[in-house]
Amino acid sequence: MATARDAAPERAQYWVVPVVRGLLALVPAAVITFSQNHSPAFGLLVFGAWAIVSGLVVGALAMRLIGDRGIRSLFLVNAVVTVAAGLLAVTVPGGLPFLLYLVSVWAAVTGFVELYAGLRARGRTQAARDWIAAGGFTALLAIVFLLLPPDAVTAVGLLGGYLVILGVYLVIGGFSLKWATAPGAAASGTEQHS
Repeated sequence: MATARDAAPERAQYWVVPVVRGLLALVPAAVITFSQNHSPAFGLLVFGAWAIVSGLVVGALAMRLIGDRGIRSLFLVNAVVTVAAGLLAVTVPGGLPFLLYLVSVWAAVTGFVELYAGLRARGRTQAARDWIAAGGFTALLAIVFLLLPPDAVTAVGLLGGYLVILGVYLVIGGFSLKWATAPGAAASGTEQHS
């Protein structure tokens, strides 16, 4: 069992990454849910602020807690793309077409990269199923935003819905990772100190 854990691309404390990522997604989801303003400018502001903070925080945590260089580089790509999309959202004046285009391009790139990371790590880590699911959710968001009729209320509402689903899924997945590794770590007694 120790060799299977050593082969995993993430470190034992990795469970913190999906929990933090999920909590960060729930904040803008709540903002969108409780706001009556679903304009494109509001959607861009909320998406941009979330993307900048999430990209920086989750990217830094992933860089620290993912040991496999290949998987770590994929999550670095996602962090950079997410921060760049956030900066574009808050600095470039744009309406509904820009919101739909920016979110769909961001979701297509980051969704595919995370899906690929999950497929690449499948069988080596329990986190792979969460990467596959989160990548799938995000790629699905890209398709929905590409096919969406131009309606700001629907677009911003769907962005909020995506963030709720992603946030809840990642928090549950993160704690599941923590609880799945806890008995093995407690039994060996040595893994907790490393």
